[in-house]
Amino acid sequence: MGGGRFRPGPMTSGNAGFFQHADVEPLPVNEDGSTRILAFIDDLFFRTKVQDTARKLNVKLEFVKTEKDVLEHLEANEEQPSLIIFDLNNAAAKPLSTIPKLKSRLKKGTSIVGFVSHVQGDLKIKALDAGCDAVMPRSAFSQNLPQLLRRHGASEEHSEDAQGQPGA
Repeated sequence: MGGGRFRPGPMTSGNAGFFQHADVEPLPVNEDGSTRILAFIDDLFFRTKVQDTARKLNVKLEFVKTEKDVLEHLEANEEQPSLIIFDLNNAAAKPLSTIPKLKSRLKKGTSIVGFVSHVQGDLKIKALDAGCDAVMPRSAFSQNLPQLLRRHGASEEHSEDAQGQPGA
Protein backbone atom coordinates (compact mmCIF):
# COMPACT_ATOMS: atom_id res chain seq x y z
CA MET A 1 0.00 0.00 0.00
CA GLY A 2 1.45 3.38 -1.05
CA GLY A 3 2.04 6.22 1.38
CA GLY A 4 -0.65 8.51 -0.05
CA ARG A 5 -3.41 5.92 -0.17
CA PHE A 6 -6.82 6.38 1.42
CA ARG A 7 -7.17 4.83 4.86
CA PRO A 8 -10.61 4.48 6.44
CA GLY A 9 -10.80 6.25 9.77
CA PRO A 10 -13.48 7.36 12.21
CA MET A 11 -14.88 9.93 9.80
CA THR A 12 -14.86 7.61 6.76
CA SER A 13 -15.64 4.12 8.01
CA GLY A 14 -19.40 4.45 7.96
CA ASN A 15 -21.72 5.70 10.66
CA ALA A 16 -20.27 3.73 13.55
CA GLY A 17 -17.33 6.02 14.35
CA PHE A 18 -18.81 9.38 13.40
CA PHE A 19 -18.49 11.92 16.26
CA GLN A 20 -17.50 9.24 18.77
CA HIS A 21 -14.71 9.99 21.21
CA ALA A 22 -13.81 7.51 23.91
CA ASP A 23 -12.63 10.26 26.27
CA VAL A 24 -16.00 12.03 26.42
CA GLU A 25 -18.40 10.49 28.92
CA PRO A 26 -22.15 11.12 29.00
CA LEU A 27 -23.41 13.76 31.38
CA PRO A 28 -25.84 12.88 34.16
CA VAL A 29 -29.40 13.12 32.91
CA ASN A 30 -30.63 16.72 33.09
CA GLU A 31 -33.35 16.48 35.75
CA ASP A 32 -34.98 19.85 35.04
CA GLY A 33 -35.42 18.91 31.38
CA SER A 34 -34.28 22.29 30.07
CA THR A 35 -32.69 22.55 26.65
CA ARG A 36 -29.42 24.42 26.82
CA ILE A 37 -28.34 24.06 23.17
CA LEU A 38 -30.12 25.31 20.05
CA ALA A 39 -28.96 24.49 16.53
CA PHE A 40 -29.69 25.99 13.12
CA ILE A 41 -28.78 22.92 11.04
CA ASP A 42 -30.90 21.90 8.07
CA ASP A 43 -28.63 19.28 6.45
CA LEU A 44 -30.54 16.11 7.37
CA PHE A 45 -27.53 13.79 7.44
CA PHE A 46 -25.43 16.14 9.56
CA ARG A 47 -28.39 16.99 11.77
CA THR A 48 -28.93 13.30 12.53
CA LYS A 49 -25.29 12.87 13.50
CA VAL A 50 -25.40 15.89 15.82
CA GLN A 51 -28.63 14.62 17.38
CA ASP A 52 -27.18 11.12 17.89
CA THR A 53 -24.07 12.55 19.55
CA ALA A 54 -26.21 14.69 21.88
CA ARG A 55 -28.38 11.70 22.78
CA LYS A 56 -25.32 9.55 23.60
CA LEU A 57 -24.05 12.31 25.90
CA ASN A 58 -27.46 12.87 27.58
CA VAL A 59 -27.51 16.43 26.25
CA LYS A 60 -30.79 18.07 25.29
CA LEU A 61 -30.60 19.78 21.94
CA GLU A 62 -33.33 21.59 20.04
CA PHE A 63 -33.18 22.26 16.31
CA VAL A 64 -34.59 25.62 15.24
CA LYS A 65 -35.27 27.04 11.81
CA THR A 66 -35.77 30.77 12.36
CA GLU A 67 -35.00 33.60 14.75
CA LYS A 68 -38.68 33.43 15.78
CA ASP A 69 -38.15 29.83 16.98
CA VAL A 70 -35.34 31.03 19.27
CA LEU A 71 -37.46 33.88 20.62
CA GLU A 72 -40.28 31.43 21.37
CA HIS A 73 -37.77 29.18 23.16
CA LEU A 74 -36.58 32.14 25.25
CA GLU A 75 -40.14 33.05 26.23
CA ALA A 76 -41.01 29.46 27.15
CA ASN A 77 -37.90 28.80 29.25
CA GLU A 78 -36.49 30.58 32.29
CA GLU A 79 -32.96 29.56 31.43
CA GLN A 80 -31.40 30.96 28.30
CA PRO A 81 -29.43 28.61 26.03
CA SER A 82 -25.75 28.11 26.75
CA LEU A 83 -24.91 27.50 23.08
CA ILE A 84 -26.43 28.31 19.71
CA ILE A 85 -24.95 26.46 16.75
CA PHE A 86 -25.19 27.86 13.23
CA ASP A 87 -24.55 26.06 9.97
CA LEU A 88 -23.50 29.28 8.27
CA ASN A 89 -24.58 27.82 4.91
CA ASN A 90 -28.16 27.43 6.13
CA ALA A 91 -29.78 30.16 4.01
CA ALA A 92 -33.18 29.69 5.67
CA ALA A 93 -31.68 30.72 9.04
CA LYS A 94 -30.25 33.97 7.59
CA PRO A 95 -27.23 33.65 9.91
CA LEU A 96 -25.54 36.97 9.10
CA SER A 97 -28.66 38.93 10.03
CA THR A 98 -29.91 36.61 12.79
CA ILE A 99 -26.67 36.40 14.79
CA PRO A 100 -26.46 40.13 15.67
CA LYS A 101 -30.13 40.19 16.67
CA LEU A 102 -29.65 37.20 18.98
CA LYS A 103 -26.43 38.65 20.41
CA SER A 104 -28.26 41.82 21.40
CA ARG A 105 -31.10 39.88 23.10
CA LEU A 106 -29.04 37.27 24.93
CA LYS A 107 -26.86 37.64 27.97
CA LYS A 108 -23.14 37.01 27.84
CA GLY A 109 -23.62 33.41 29.01
CA THR A 110 -24.71 32.25 25.55
CA SER A 111 -22.02 31.31 23.04
CA ILE A 112 -22.72 31.36 19.33
CA VAL A 113 -20.63 28.94 17.29
CA GLY A 114 -20.77 28.62 13.53
CA PHE A 115 -19.30 26.20 11.04
CA VAL A 116 -18.48 26.55 7.34
CA SER A 117 -16.75 24.73 4.55
CA HIS A 118 -12.98 25.08 4.94
CA VAL A 119 -12.80 27.17 1.74
CA GLN A 120 -15.24 29.86 2.92
CA GLY A 121 -12.86 32.31 4.54
CA ASP A 122 -14.97 35.40 3.73
CA LEU A 123 -18.09 33.86 5.28
CA LYS A 124 -16.07 33.05 8.40
CA ILE A 125 -14.94 36.70 8.69
CA LYS A 126 -18.48 38.01 8.09
CA ALA A 127 -19.88 35.67 10.77
CA LEU A 128 -17.26 36.77 13.30
CA ASP A 129 -18.05 40.40 12.48
CA ALA A 130 -21.78 39.63 12.94
CA GLY A 131 -21.13 38.35 16.47
CA CYS A 132 -20.23 34.65 16.27
CA ASP A 133 -17.96 33.78 19.19
CA ALA A 134 -16.22 31.11 17.14
CA VAL A 135 -16.34 29.92 13.54
CA MET A 136 -14.65 26.74 12.48
CA PRO A 137 -14.47 24.47 9.46
CA ARG A 138 -17.13 21.77 9.43
CA SER A 139 -14.45 19.10 9.99
CA ALA A 140 -13.15 20.84 13.14
CA PHE A 141 -16.72 21.33 14.37
CA SER A 142 -17.34 17.61 13.89
CA GLN A 143 -14.18 16.73 15.76
CA ASN A 144 -15.00 19.09 18.65
CA LEU A 145 -18.74 18.37 18.78
CA PRO A 146 -18.72 15.95 21.73
CA GLN A 147 -16.69 18.38 23.86
CA LEU A 148 -18.87 21.35 22.82
CA LEU A 149 -22.07 19.50 23.66
CA ARG A 150 -20.69 18.23 26.93
CA ARG A 151 -19.49 21.66 28.03
CA HIS A 152 -22.62 23.57 27.04
CA GLY A 153 -25.16 20.84 27.73
CA ALA A 154 -24.24 20.52 31.37
CA SER A 155 -26.62 21.92 33.95
CA GLU A 156 -25.31 24.89 35.93
CA GLU A 157 -23.76 22.76 38.68
CA HIS A 158 -22.00 20.51 36.14
CA SER A 159 -20.87 23.34 33.86
CA GLU A 160 -18.16 24.47 36.29
CA ASP A 161 -16.65 20.97 36.04
CA ALA A 162 -16.65 21.19 32.24
CA GLN A 163 -15.07 24.66 31.99
CA GLY A 164 -11.66 23.13 31.45
CA GLN A 165 -12.91 21.20 28.41
CA PRO A 166 -11.56 22.32 25.03
CA GLY A 167 -13.74 23.53 22.21
CA ALA A 168 -15.56 26.76 22.89
